[in-house]
Amino acid sequence: MQKLIALLGLEYRLRTENLVRYLLQCGLATVVVLFILLILDTLTQTVLIAALGASTFIAFALPRSVHADPRHMIGGYLIGIVAGGLMGLAEQAMHFGSAAATHQEMVVFGALATGLAMFLMVVTKTEHPPAAALALGLVLNAWDWPTLAFIMGGIVFLTIIKQIVMPLLMDLL
Repeated sequence: MQKLIALLGLEYRLRTENLVRYLLQCGLATVVVLFILLILDTLTQTVLIAALGASTFIAFALPRSVHADPRHMIGGYLIGIVAGGLMGLAEQAMHFGSAAATHQEMVVFGALATGLAMFLMVVTKTEHPPAAALALGLVLNAWDWPTLAFIMGGIVFLTIIKQIVMPLLMDLL
């Protein structure tokens, strides 16, 4: 077992002091996501907020990463919503009728939403990879304006909690 642990490079990470940090930060992340999901699950489709899980990982496993700062988290989500929302509305407006055409339109507009979100995030220095996934999700799934408000509320809540507990956090990777 010791050879396997050493081979996988887990020896350092399994030290007691790190284990406590891992449990603390992953536990905090779990509580934050649980709170967000309990609120959003009763109000909207949770498939569209799956990106918040990836953002939670970044915020609590890599809290000192540039992608975990408020500008990147909140700004990235704003851009993801704009890009995905615009491409989703454009896709809905361009239905040609057949199921095959509709599927192809969704694929094309999903790719456009992802590329547009990436471009806008890079230009504005608000890169946050889960927000690009949100842009894609907004094209591939039905959504409404309250859904977008709840998603923004979720990322703002996550960002605030991360900032409050930041003194307790360390980069886990």
